[in-house]
Amino acid sequence: MDKGGFSSFLLGLGVGVGIGLLFAPKSGEETRKLIKSKAGEGGDYLKQRSAELKQDAATWVDKGKEAVARQKDSLADAVEAGRQAYRDSVDQASASEGLAH
Repeated sequence: MDKGGFSSFLLGLGVGVGIGLLFAPKSGEETRKLIKSKAGEGGDYLKQRSAELKQDAATWVDKGKEAVARQKDSLADAVEAGRQAYRDSVDQASASEGLAH
């Protein structure tokens, strides 16, 4: 949940509780139980959302690691190709020199 969504959630929760207190046809004890219940629901929602965000973050970290590994492999392949090209050109130069003498 983004920061704006979280603050909107808290604002809505607060407004709902306030209106509930003002217009509650129930006794004080019943109203307190209701508020406690709703607050518990809000806490459960936040725990669930937090778990989802952690899972999403873990997925992105794994994808990042995979991308780095692919780039590392590509770089290693490019370096090896460069080394081989250098060896080939040195071998060709040595062969050409040998023919010239």
